[in-house]
Amino acid sequence: MTSSRARRRTLSSALSALALALAVAALGPAASAGPTGGTTLAGEAAPAAGAAAVTFSDDFDGPAGAAVDGSKWQIETGDNVSNHERQYYTAGNRNAALDGQGHLVITARKENPGNYQCWYGRCEYTSARLNTAGKFTAQYGRVEARMKVPRGQGMWPAFWMLGHDLGQVGWPNSGEIDVMENVGFEPSTVHGTLHGPGYSGSGGIGAGYTLPGGQAFADAFHTFAVDWSPGRITWSVDGNVYQTRTPADLGGRTWVFDKPFFLILNLAVGGYWPGDPDGSTPFPGQLVVDHVRVTTSDAPTGGGPITGIGGKCVDVAAANTANGTPVQLYDCNGTAAQRWTVGTDGTLRALGKCLDVTSAGTADGTPLQLWDCNGTEAQRWVANDARDVVNPRANKCMDATGNSSANGTRLQIWTCGGTANQKWTVTR
Repeated sequence: MTSSRARRRTLSSALSALALALAVAALGPAASAGPTGGTTLAGEAAPAAGAAAVTFSDDFDGPAGAAVDGSKWQIETGDNVSNHERQYYTAGNRNAALDGQGHLVITARKENPGNYQCWYGRCEYTSARLNTAGKFTAQYGRVEARMKVPRGQGMWPAFWMLGHDLGQVGWPNSGEIDVMENVGFEPSTVHGTLHGPGYSGSGGIGAGYTLPGGQAFADAFHTFAVDWSPGRITWSVDGNVYQTRTPADLGGRTWVFDKPFFLILNLAVGGYWPGDPDGSTPFPGQLVVDHVRVTTSDAPTGGGPITGIGGKCVDVAAANTANGTPVQLYDCNGTAAQRWTVGTDGTLRALGKCLDVTSAGTADGTPLQLWDCNGTEAQRWVANDARDVVNPRANKCMDATGNSSANGTRLQIWTCGGTANQKWTVTR
């Protein structure tokens, strides 16, 4: 990112330092929910979270005015001198509360009813910041939030993650993954960024995504996500991928993103990057969060073959990880190109990427390929009891072209007909 942003993340008051220290001290293994329920693509019961997958989900259901679920989130308090933000983060539900309609509302107000003191004197604004430290961490998978951001100069909403070892190694050595940041003077653009040792603050590695036609992110809800695997992180907005980062992007500096991270949601007011509010800034400002979901799929070394007609395996041609690589039938050989992981999000993954319907097509004969996981319906698959593997958006089956079992037969989608070239056995 080419902003003039300074160091982003350390809260400065004694209250904040204490809250963060307690959070980090409580960190442990990734929290796990109970069994996820439902069925996998192979039709068997889904594995218990923590055995093969860990899923975090909060849809913010509850009565209007209620505080967030304390088993999932803790609320940080204090100001932020490092970034010269202007707000004081308050406790309780004053600035972070459910709206009774399935949303969390983080509200920034121009007020100071508690006579809070900030780095610059008496605080002028209040807001809220939540994290999952000590309650949930994730390593790899899909991390997403559906949100509507506030508008106005000086507003700075963010959905991001910090390494679980923050208390031991400090920032930026802990690593930081910014899933989404927006600054009020760029109403149509959001940013995704990595921070780590030697590439932090304004030197972070990232990119922006701009809505077409002058639309503003404050006008509607949008889904912001990263798909994260060993040595690879991909950012998307509403399923549109806009950047992928790997260790090759760091110019020899250390990649610190293959470990657990915890989640953070906050709405800052002012600071080096967004600048301070002015007379045009509407208050109160609200970051409205519809849901937060994290799916950590099976371990990258896991998975198993998908077998079909002639006993052949679903195979990534030449084990090539490039976007657009054909997916075909081939003699089963146990290589990574034939090891498919069933994601709890409905994806089928191999070599760190997803089975994808080319150009999100729905016509008979649309070929299948390997592509960056992006959360679109072109990458969702469902199995039925008849062993069909169906793309729900197209309502078509995975199909071996020409009813052939020859090596190199390209896979495609086709109207489900119950034929042998549409029958598949998915193993884990």
